[in-house]
Amino acid sequence: MKTFLVVNPRSANGQTGKRWAEISAQVSRALGDFGHGFTQGGMDAVRITRQALLDGYECIVAVGGDGTLNEVTNGFFEDGKALNPNAALGLIPRGTGGDFRRTFGWDLELASSLERLRSGATEPFDVGRLEFTDNAGQPATRYFANIASFGVSAVVAQEVNQSSKALGGHLSFMWGTLKGLVKYSERQVRLSVDGGPEEVVSVTAVAVANGRYFGSGMFVAPDAVTHDGLFDVTIWSNYGLSDFVLKSKGVYNGSHVNWKGTRRLRCRTLRAEPVEGGDVFLDVDGETPGRLPCTLTLLPGAIRLKVL
Repeated sequence: MKTFLVVNPRSANGQTGKRWAEISAQVSRALGDFGHGFTQGGMDAVRITRQALLDGYECIVAVGGDGTLNEVTNGFFEDGKALNPNAALGLIPRGTGGDFRRTFGWDLELASSLERLRSGATEPFDVGRLEFTDNAGQPATRYFANIASFGVSAVVAQEVNQSSKALGGHLSFMWGTLKGLVKYSERQVRLSVDGGPEEVVSVTAVAVANGRYFGSGMFVAPDAVTHDGLFDVTIWSNYGLSDFVLKSKGVYNGSHVNWKGTRRLRCRTLRAEPVEGGDVFLDVDGETPGRLPCTLTLLPGAIRLKVL
């Protein structure tokens, strides 16, 4: 497949840019000729991806973390439609959190990524579409590859993104979670699933999952599959700082699904709006683009994913 790499040079704490000559030489040996472009700022990968698809590239590879992957996924779409439904999304993981790759058991070794990209194997890949209110208060639409959530998870993502991440992904997210839980207060949110009746739910966090992990290894949706045509939704209610301190192991090994305050469901669409008492912010693949109200819709098999 004609391959194009969308490279975030700031990923891996800047090592991707510093080591690009070495990385590109290995890519060239494995794949032959390839195109590439470097991102320079927020949402730049969307523009680069769209142009690469219009130029006839058949496999677009995100070189970076979950945020870069999110932007590349958004670049596959324009005016609500996939530019090329047969085009493949690939990943060379270079990020701090690395939650998307965990769903597939992919490691951080470049050789493993190149073996995956060199193979001809792809599979259908579901994509989430999020309609929401952006940080400027305007209606907006964004696509996501892994997980969109709201509640304390957005506060945590903001804390982590404002930090240096010098502690590494796992510790940075744990520290961010502790700080987020101190700041966050439970919100009442009105939910509607697949167009059904509305229900008011007390929300610590709601994760609408295509993949299985968020927050640098939190096993939030253990049964999620990225090509089954359904979101796996996890609702956490009435959890506080003491719960995380005492029981955080369960968040990382998946046993939280058996806790009293955890509820799970599966759906194609979910509508959420705050009842009252302030804004409820969104975390979309580790970024914080806006707030509720929102509607999340799954697009089954919208594009292809490079697998091994």
